[in-house]
Amino acid sequence: MAVNKKEIIRRTLILAYVTLLNALVIARYWHQLSHLNDNYRRLVLSTFHISGFDPLSYIVIDRWTTAYNIYRHPLLAFFMWLPSQLNAAVVWLTGRNAAPLIMGCILVACAYYTYIYMVRLLHRVVGIGKDDAWLLTTFLFSFAYVMVTISVPDHFCLSMFMLTLVLYLSGMKMKEGKLMPRWQSILLFFLTAGISLNNGIKVFLANLFVSGKRFWRPANLLLTVVLPAALIWGFARWEWYTFERPNFVARQEAKAKKHDKLIAKTYQQVADTMSTADTALIRRTALAIVVRQDSLKAAKDSRLAIHAHEGKPIANGEFSQWTDISTPRGWSLIENVLGEPIQLHSDHLLEDVLRSRPVIVHYRFAFNYIVEALVLLLFLLGVWAGRRSRFLWLALSFLGFDLLIHVVLGFGLNEAYIMSAHWLIILPIAVAYLLKNTAHSSKEWIRLSPRLLIGVLTLYLLIYNGALYIDYLY
Repeated sequence: MAVNKKEIIRRTLILAYVTLLNALVIARYWHQLSHLNDNYRRLVLSTFHISGFDPLSYIVIDRWTTAYNIYRHPLLAFFMWLPSQLNAAVVWLTGRNAAPLIMGCILVACAYYTYIYMVRLLHRVVGIGKDDAWLLTTFLFSFAYVMVTISVPDHFCLSMFMLTLVLYLSGMKMKEGKLMPRWQSILLFFLTAGISLNNGIKVFLANLFVSGKRFWRPANLLLTVVLPAALIWGFARWEWYTFERPNFVARQEAKAKKHDKLIAKTYQQVADTMSTADTALIRRTALAIVVRQDSLKAAKDSRLAIHAHEGKPIANGEFSQWTDISTPRGWSLIENVLGEPIQLHSDHLLEDVLRSRPVIVHYRFAFNYIVEALVLLLFLLGVWAGRRSRFLWLALSFLGFDLLIHVVLGFGLNEAYIMSAHWLIILPIAVAYLLKNTAHSSKEWIRLSPRLLIGVLTLYLLIYNGALYIDYLY
């Protein structure tokens, strides 16, 4: 398809925008993180701080390892193998660690194509005009945690791109009345779930909406759901036993050895102070002292932000430990699910909740809540306008799944905003139906009002969030 002059200008501007954001982050940390270091992991974790985002990609690119949580990101480390080899070549040639620069290039590519595919989705799938599609996508990219997500070395930008691609491809198939080829569904699942396992469910939802009743056919369920899920889970187990278990065993052995040394030291101290030759009594006394010291240390550690802000899980199982039943849902929805992802809080700006940020931070001014209410109103009006659209319900099913795991089950609820790129992409899709329904109204104010409001909000958010983000970095 031919690209006109206006399209070229728009694409150039968005490429410049995402490149600039990444350049700002890279420049902020380049001096520290471009140096070679025998313990680069410690250097990165002690240096890089932007909200609760994990800079693990720098570590993996520096020296390939399965640094990510294997069960949550089963294939992500392997996706980063080629970038790590490129970095090794750069290190050999220049003596500089190019991990921040290489990851920045990956983020720029993912962010740029997220923008392009969102424009295509809104125009070709929803059916709004190109100008409206560009306006809404720019609106999306003015959101605080889209702005941050596309410039930090975490996996969320990659996930945002894959989810946008899944929605676009699914929407085109639904519009054309065609089924998604099984190979395509399987490939999308491995790419999406490989980056973040929970998002693999959304590929299954896309398959369900595209296929309809045919989704439940045994062959489809076996080949596009059961088999891929089993394969990626089996791979994750193999990955853990191969790469992580040796480290886990080593840590446990080191911990046990350290504890035994402490008991032996305490035993000797007790033996030197007690006037008895009863070794059993001495050992019981020493163990009681060690237990008391461990309890005091645990109580002290529990008061640290990393533990105090974790939230109480449903249970302490392998996966249930990630849930949260204690973090307040109401204020979390207002401040962390909708608020912070769209507008940064100026207090505790981009601090990490596991370090210094309170779980709930309020805006200083009522104006911020008015902006939040206007964005929510646009979304709800869009949902109502597109309530008969099967594609919109597919998009809303993505949002519903995120609300289920984050708000209902509480997974990551204490810092839900860092995952918000997963559901923020649904907002412009819903609003697009509002613009579609008003595009041909005979009343000019009905056509112009939502577009003017979106334009004003976009400009405000770009200035407000951009100023705070730059202020934080510099």
